[in-house]
Amino acid sequence: MASKNVLSFNQKNFESEVLKSDVPVLVDFTATWCGPCKALAPIVDKIADDFQGKVRVGKLDIDENPELTAKYGVRSVPTVIVFKAGAKAGSHAGLTSRETLLKLIGL
Repeated sequence: MASKNVLSFNQKNFESEVLKSDVPVLVDFTATWCGPCKALAPIVDKIADDFQGKVRVGKLDIDENPELTAKYGVRSVPTVIVFKAGAKAGSHAGLTSRETLLKLIGL
């Protein structure tokens, strides 16, 4: 069950939800067919719940948003990118731990 605190990012809302956010944003570049993405989902969901209001968390489907996927150089999924003040602040490709994601965010 996905967390209600995990947003859905796409080409239409990326600028307003991610680039113009006043808090750090964790974007999980994912795909429905990706096994490791499914394994990462509960970790992303828990971070969204635990840090609600401090960090914006969302998923972006790479198949539905090829322009953004290419723009940010995502070549494998899952890839997590953290944005701060409208700029890419860090990223991690592949399945990872909660601790690694929290360090990426700066928590």
